[in-house]
Amino acid sequence: MMKHIARRTLAPFAPSIVALMTEVFLPTGSGAGQSVDQFTPVLASPVAPKSAPAPGTDGKYHVVYELLLTNATQFAAVLEKIEVLDVGTPSRALAAFQGGDLVSRLRVLLNQPATDLKIEPGSARLVFLDLVFGSRAEVPRFLLHRLTLHLELKEAAKLLPPQMTYTAAKGAHRGAVEPVNDKLYISQRYAIDWVRLDDNGHYLHGDPTDVHSYSGYGDPILAVADGTVVETLNDMENAKPPNSPDPSTITLQNALGNHVVLDIGGHFAFYAHMQKGSVAVKPGDQVKRGQVLGKVGNSGNTSSPHLHFHIMSGPAIFGSDGLPYAIDRFELAGQIPAEQLGDFTVSYLEKDFNPARSGPPISRQHQYPLNFTIINFPR
Repeated sequence: MMKHIARRTLAPFAPSIVALMTEVFLPTGSGAGQSVDQFTPVLASPVAPKSAPAPGTDGKYHVVYELLLTNATQFAAVLEKIEVLDVGTPSRALAAFQGGDLVSRLRVLLNQPATDLKIEPGSARLVFLDLVFGSRAEVPRFLLHRLTLHLELKEAAKLLPPQMTYTAAKGAHRGAVEPVNDKLYISQRYAIDWVRLDDNGHYLHGDPTDVHSYSGYGDPILAVADGTVVETLNDMENAKPPNSPDPSTITLQNALGNHVVLDIGGHFAFYAHMQKGSVAVKPGDQVKRGQVLGKVGNSGNTSSPHLHFHIMSGPAIFGSDGLPYAIDRFELAGQIPAEQLGDFTVSYLEKDFNPARSGPPISRQHQYPLNFTIINFPR
């Protein structure tokens, strides 16, 4: 069993004496529209967005509220500590809950007491919190919450010309729901993995552990529109195909390997899994449509060489929403039947996909290629 330690700072709650206000305070660089993503495996939100201190018969002021914690990962999350801080002086903890005290404050959604600090994948817990202050003046306007937890990571299974012909493989991108910046995002909603086929309809020809055995490896990657480069990564080595990398080595920063984020006028084009050292642009560069950005590689969380491409609402690779787009012109050459789709083992990668071609290619304009279509880009 492996542990992943995640320390988080949130501010979902803001007590006020009369008109209650709520402000979400995130660390610098967090939030949609920022280029730095923060992995937040457990999402926290207040059950009631407003609350106020209650003057008790003990002469003190009581702030009573609840947090909803949702584990948005495929791994069990184990809480270790919840600290409550004053936004004005975050270095000083107002309260800290851990061990048996924290367990006693946890509830499952059926309002039954929790028996331990574990939140199973896709599950949620309520946290009952109450703070006591000696005077109204001591009650902060905004509260900050710091969660310390770890994830129980399980060992993941290993998966095994005159024109350019590709198959558009969207695969599981729609399922790439990422808990980042304290929200859920699907930046890859319309992502396509572009896989090159040779003239004989083959993707793999030769040693499956050699990146050079895959059609398309080293192909130039071109800018889809004029724009400004806002982010690049260029120093990751290729993963060795046909297996995906060790999951424990994957982070938000390296999951998509060497890459380029291009601002194309308020929307952002994203290119991933590029060859190390091939990225030919840097942040701030102005590029023109058709300009070479780099080369197809196999870096990051990938099992074989291809180009991952999508359009998103902001510059943050994971903390943005995926947007629809259309390609101005291409030729529709065929469709790989669903029953022929495999699990990307070596035997599948070695297949001849030419039988999926449907005759003479048909010219298409301003359309979005659907899953596992075969298309040509005439030069």
